[in-house]
Amino acid sequence: LQMAATVDLQQQTLRNLGNGNRDKRKQAAQEVENEVKDLISNPTPENIARIHNIIGILANNYAYSTQSNHRKGGLKGLAATSIALMSETKNFQSELLPPVLKLFGDQDPRVRYYACESLYNIIKVARADVLVFFNEMFDGLCLLCTDSEDDVRQGSELFDSLLKQVVAEAEDFQVDKFIPLLREKTQTQNPFVRALVVGWITMLDSVPSIHMASYLPEFLGGVMDMLSDSHKDVRQQASHALQELLKEVAQGEESLLGPIVLILVDKVEAEVVVTRLTVLSWLQAFINLGQERVLQYSAVILGAVLTCMSDDEKDIREQADITHSLLLKLVASAEQPLKFDLILQRVTHQLTNSWVPSRLAALAWVGMLLDKVHDNLHQYLDLLFPALLKTLSDPDDEVVRLDLEVLARIAVNKDKLLNHQNFVMVLNALVQMFEQDREFLEDRGALIVRKLCLMLNGGEIYRCFAELLTKNTDVAFVSLMVQTLNLILLTSGELYELRSLLKTSLSSKEGKDLFVTLYSSWCHSPVATFSLCLLAQAYELAAALIGQLATVEVSVGFLMQIDKLVQLIESPIFIHLRLQLLEPKRYPYLLKAMYGLLMLLPQSSAFKLLKSRLESVTTLGLLTCIPDNDLVAAANKKRGLKSAASSKQNISFEQLLIQFQDLQAKTRAHLDTTLHSHSLLNASQMRRN
Repeated sequence: LQMAATVDLQQQTLRNLGNGNRDKRKQAAQEVENEVKDLISNPTPENIARIHNIIGILANNYAYSTQSNHRKGGLKGLAATSIALMSETKNFQSELLPPVLKLFGDQDPRVRYYACESLYNIIKVARADVLVFFNEMFDGLCLLCTDSEDDVRQGSELFDSLLKQVVAEAEDFQVDKFIPLLREKTQTQNPFVRALVVGWITMLDSVPSIHMASYLPEFLGGVMDMLSDSHKDVRQQASHALQELLKEVAQGEESLLGPIVLILVDKVEAEVVVTRLTVLSWLQAFINLGQERVLQYSAVILGAVLTCMSDDEKDIREQADITHSLLLKLVASAEQPLKFDLILQRVTHQLTNSWVPSRLAALAWVGMLLDKVHDNLHQYLDLLFPALLKTLSDPDDEVVRLDLEVLARIAVNKDKLLNHQNFVMVLNALVQMFEQDREFLEDRGALIVRKLCLMLNGGEIYRCFAELLTKNTDVAFVSLMVQTLNLILLTSGELYELRSLLKTSLSSKEGKDLFVTLYSSWCHSPVATFSLCLLAQAYELAAALIGQLATVEVSVGFLMQIDKLVQLIESPIFIHLRLQLLEPKRYPYLLKAMYGLLMLLPQSSAFKLLKSRLESVTTLGLLTCIPDNDLVAAANKKRGLKSAASSKQNISFEQLLIQFQDLQAKTRAHLDTTLHSHSLLNASQMRRN
């Protein structure tokens, strides 16, 4: 090969190509160019072979030489050969380009510079024909742009500019073959390579025949990572490129949305604020422009948005709120079927989020979805119901209120009427929660019951609670639950209508039925039973119960309940009762019940308060107008027998008194059994004692 080459190139030319003097190398390269021009002007097979031989000697003996001056000369000669070949370079580029590209990594910076210059000259001549080596050239370009030498970097910029011109002019640039390399380069951390990559993405996107948005899933993640680059120029370039791409992809192919959404969701937890803001802006654009096409990805988008709503940065939270509202509106108005189970999984997961806004947003989604799937609600209750019940323990009142609203929606049908099965299920679950956690009952019981009564029918709620408690065998819990419900009944503004209905117990069937139903479970708490009778204006029964209260064990808790009742008698709830005290002949048993209550109290502040009230309306002499109360005697005599009617609505006070006595006897027996179970003495010895 060397002998054949020397036939065409003089020995002096070959020596000068490796000379240390730049001008002599330049002169030798010119001689190579002239020789190749002569040969290509008469492209016989022999001359073509001689050109191949010349390129071979330039590559093997010079470009691949261990001497740097030889490598420089070889690069000069290869560039000169390409200039001589002009359009015919395409037939020799497989021999011309590899040695030049290899020297991009040379240890000598001047060799690297000459390699850059040589390739520039080859591209300038060959134009689009060199694009078959585009990936290799781009890989080399990424290497040159990070060079430590300014001359080399400047040369790479000229090389980069020319290559972009060539690609922009090309009619058949195979961008799909470039994308894998582009994806790889977007993962680099070097700011110079990042700037180069973003510049190429922007340039390719500007070419009408190239649709870079179609390949966006391949490099989107890497470009978004560049938003956190320490160099401002890189961040600005990346941001601009993303903005331009967003305009295309939001209205582009539907098949791209899924992969892009997954990338965006993955970037939601990026450390840099601008990256998270960019993700949200993309999601907003997708929702606004994609509309129905975005619905199938609503679950994953929702998960990302709810996460951002609990971000530490205010700007992120504000944009997340906007995105959340857009998505909620889109899904709410959607008519096409959706994968509600996937959405509900995301939502229920967020119910444990440490941030209140995220939990509130999750509950808003549950409420909206319930309206959409009400006919098939049973399919989702296994997933949803436990999470909603757990959320009732949330420390934030607003979260609990919204959670109760969702539970209330479960309890009604689409026509806003009570769904008895779901209604009972909700209340039964609440009773079980209260029973398992007494502190929860004390802390949240009043709030939960009051809000449910406001959202649903208070009368139906109290009826259902009463029926459920009647079946419960835990006497202590039922007593505590009744006391809680009774206090809510006597103090809550939400239960005004229920109290009004109870006041008609002696005159309306509906009031009577409600009173009798509540009474059956209220009997677990003597003071609650007495206050229920006062509220229902069943004063004859109340007066009879006073005597029974004397048989109840007087504990601190019992006295506190009576004390609280006296305080409530002075409240607006019992204003009707206080006015009725002015008519002792019409309401004789009321007066006796009040004096009986007074006698139960020790001489405390409550005693003085009630005594003062009674002294202001009557004297003990008025008690002579009160007929004898034979209810107690009748109840003891006729226990188990049907009682005669005692009101217009046929409420059997005798039977109700017997019911109270029986239940209190069972309660006493239960307490005795409990005490015995903790005693070290056997049963016979306990009885002897």
